This record gives sequence, structure tokens and C-alpha cells, in this order.
Amino acid sequence: MSEQRSPKPLLSVRNLNGWYGESHVLHGVDFDVNEGEVVTLLGRNGAGKTSTLLAIMGILGKRSGTVTYRGTEIINMQPRQIARLGIAICPEERGIFASLNVDENLMLPPRIADGGLSLERIFDLFPNLKERRRSQGTKLSGGEQQMLAIARILRTGAHLLLLDEPTEGLAPVIVQQIGRTIAALKKEGFTIVLVEQNFRFAASVADRHYVVDQGKVVDMIPNSDLDANIDKLHAYLGV
Repeated sequence: MSEQRSPKPLLSVRNLNGWYGESHVLHGVDFDVNEGEVVTLLGRNGAGKTSTLLAIMGILGKRSGTVTYRGTEIINMQPRQIARLGIAICPEERGIFASLNVDENLMLPPRIADGGLSLERIFDLFPNLKERRRSQGTKLSGGEQQMLAIARILRTGAHLLLLDEPTEGLAPVIVQQIGRTIAALKKEGFTIVLVEQNFRFAASVADRHYVVDQGKVVDMIPNSDLDANIDKLHAYLGV
């Protein structure tokens, strides 16, 4: 019998090292993300989760190793080149332009590929934004700013979404809405890498969890095996 081969990962990271100046913060990160998955990077503060996303996007100070997207090596590409391949990051600080209203913030990033969501579909996902579409960034709540930051990259046609701490500091009702949005995006074919401190939220949306500690991946736990590994995960996370 011939052996059935699994499909190649959409994103493959191997021996990824990264530096801020002289500070070596990533020490050989390895993980894969398959098409259509939601994968989380879990770990304590300072473990290297956000740095991993920045290194994938080419916006860490210095990096080495191998990062392939759809089989293309991107480790030596500029951030704008990586974005044009179909990868987008939603940073923890959100990056909303305070002087622009919701519509203007949404329309600011250029489309890089077909398949971006229409404004109508975005407002279906985030009805709060439709109500506030003429409001300036400074007038939005933290939850509305987070919705806008995610919505803005959905327009671009990016297929792989890197979301950094999307629920940080938000009210539970907003966290639930973001969870429903991630589930809807997965159904529409998006692939998502999620950095998240809220373990309960991560468990509600993800297929698999990679544990990051001291700048490297130390474990991978399928969401279906969480209950059997909960004590080990608590030890990793210090909770």
C-alpha cells in the first residue's frame, strides 16, 4: 500500500531566531500551520509569542532561520513583500488612526489580493462599526478599536491572519463577539495564528496550541487533548 501524504502546511517555521538589537529573543522556533486552521501561541509574558509574529512579518530587528508560506521562503523578504503574498498582522497596539473615522480607517490599507471581505460583510461581522462608521478613532471604545483593527486587514485579501492579543483588556461581551468572528472567519477559509493570554478564550476558538517558553516552542497540544494536559499547561503558563 502506498503511504498517504499529508498536505504541506500553509505556513512552516523552522529554527526561527530573532533579535532586538543585541538582545537574542527567539531561539529556534519551530511550528506549522495548516490551511484553514486556528492555531494559538500560548506562554507567559516575555516568552517570545509577539516576537514570533513580528519575525514572520519581517518587522523584527534581525532574524534567521526558515519561514515558508505556500512553499515560498520569506525569511529575507521585506514586510511589504510578505504582506503582498497574503499575510496580515493585527498588532496588540491596534494602530488606529485617531484623526480618521471608521470608514477612512477601513479603506486605508490597499487590497493585495482578491477575496477580501466587502464592507457589507465586515459590518455583518462587526455591527458596532456600522453604527460608528462616521466616528473618529479617538471616539471609539477599546473594543470598537479592536474590531476595527481586525476588520481593516479583512478588506485586504490577506489569507493568513496574525492576531496579537485581540482580547486584551476587553469586556467579556466583546471577547465573545471576537470569538464568534474568528469562528466565522475560519468557516470562510481564513487561516489564523493567534497570540493570546486568555486561555479560556484560546480554548474556545483554536484547533491546536503551541506553547512558547524562553523563545522557543516547547510543546504542542491539540485542542481535543486539553483536558488530559491541563495540569501540564498550567505549569507552563504559571496559572
